[in-house]
Amino acid sequence: MSSILSGLKDLGLGNLEKKSLFGEEEKQAEVKNEPVQQPEKKQIDEHEYVFAKSHTCPVCFKDFKAPAIRQSKLRPAGMDKDLRPKFKNFDPMKYDVILCPYCGYAALGRFFHNITPPQAKLVREGISRNFKPLPEREVFNYDEAFVRYQLALGNAMVKRGKNSEKAYLCLKMAWMLRSKKEAIEAGMEEIDRKDYLQIMEELEQDETELLSNAIDGFMTARQSESFPMCGMDEVTLDYIICMNAMKLKNYDLTNQMLNVLLVRSGLNPHLKDNLIEVKEELRNLKKEDA
Repeated sequence: MSSILSGLKDLGLGNLEKKSLFGEEEKQAEVKNEPVQQPEKKQIDEHEYVFAKSHTCPVCFKDFKAPAIRQSKLRPAGMDKDLRPKFKNFDPMKYDVILCPYCGYAALGRFFHNITPPQAKLVREGISRNFKPLPEREVFNYDEAFVRYQLALGNAMVKRGKNSEKAYLCLKMAWMLRSKKEAIEAGMEEIDRKDYLQIMEELEQDETELLSNAIDGFMTARQSESFPMCGMDEVTLDYIICMNAMKLKNYDLTNQMLNVLLVRSGLNPHLKDNLIEVKEELRNLKKEDA
């Protein structure tokens, strides 16, 4: 995508597409189309995992319903090294954004009702005035969910939300794209097979862009905001920054976070083992460069 907010033009919010979040946008390489065999799509009825929950919008004050998760249905399936949670057959992250279908106000559930009157005014002026409603859906595929995340990020920018909120949205969007790649590989997300390689490469590039923005935002937030931040304590946030800095080959920042984390007492043993592995990887890289 040309920016992490590309696609909002269709919702009347094209003015947000070119806005910079934390820094300059990254250019992306062209990818050749080559047909690749991928698994047949597996049918999972997500209606079993969600129900319609009632909300009152704090911006336009209208009542509406939005999909919410049946927590009893979730079956954990581990997590990535950067703490992205995984579940069997279903990805609850697709439903973390609450969107008012009337005025376009959107935010993660933990932030949705925490909006001040001045911020609500900014949303009405910068979002609601031009918002074109999305088609109503009881369940979402990844593309439909991603648009809702884009709206949440656009709202956070317009209402002048905290850097941590914008960074956390970027992190969750990156995680969701990673989940989409896995769903495609498992045959649970339908795509045009002839564009398989291009789609997977674009997802990888977009995830990288979002993780980079998340790191930039969190590093800024660490200097100006207090903990807990988006429900995370300082150790959790620094760990996520460290792991994704390593993924993005930002070795200076990785080393900086390692030095901060490994001297902490009471660090979770599993997290500490992961950090020691990263430290060893950095050591090996330095040997290769020597």
